[in-house]
Amino acid sequence: MLELKSVDAGYGSFHALFGVNLEVKAGEAVGVIGPNGAGKTTLMRVISGLIRPTKGSITMQGTNVLTTPAHKIVELGIAHVPENRRLFPRLTVEDNLKMGAYMPAARARYAERLDFVFNLFPRMKERRHQLAGTMSGGEQQMCAIGRALMSDPKLLLLDEPSAGLAPVVVQQVFELVKRIRAGGLTVLIVEQNVQQVLQVVDRAYLLEAGSIRTSGSSAELLASDTIRQAYLGV
Repeated sequence: MLELKSVDAGYGSFHALFGVNLEVKAGEAVGVIGPNGAGKTTLMRVISGLIRPTKGSITMQGTNVLTTPAHKIVELGIAHVPENRRLFPRLTVEDNLKMGAYMPAARARYAERLDFVFNLFPRMKERRHQLAGTMSGGEQQMCAIGRALMSDPKLLLLDEPSAGLAPVVVQQVFELVKRIRAGGLTVLIVEQNVQQVLQVVDRAYLLEAGSIRTSGSSAELLASDTIRQAYLGV
């Protein structure tokens, strides 16, 4: 579904990604793990078109992402839940969700998608008229994921969904990821919480200092001495 080949990217003279090769197949949940500052958020921004790579290629179901205007990338079926959620705090929950359905195709199915999100997140239905900025961190994360799902994506990008959340809420967020997966949606998730994310993905890549160091099934990475010592504390 999604394929990155030899991708370099950065900000001005600062290089954050070096020769990244990555593939996500339809129906998979794939993780990208690694320390803070490894380039994980840059990777997500490159895929969703927020920044353009300086080298390499990105295709989504055979379509060249790099020649697609940034505002049209969501129409390829890519929805991005950014780090720190990036909601509109002074808009209601329902208005934030509506922002995720701005494409003509999504507008036509607005009521259907809203019902889908409310069924997935009953609390969002309860809070639909509440200002997004007044909710808890966990509720805001639900709203951000719901907003992305309003476009009926083929690929959901989740950038550090557990960041800044209490441990009990982190568990709830990863349970939600499992439910989204069970519905057949393809997911690419970047996360520092290695133990948790390897419980919900099929495969994962280890990104360190802007380069892919290793990859494998979640079971292989959980059993890896390198991963266990560096990221699991065992």
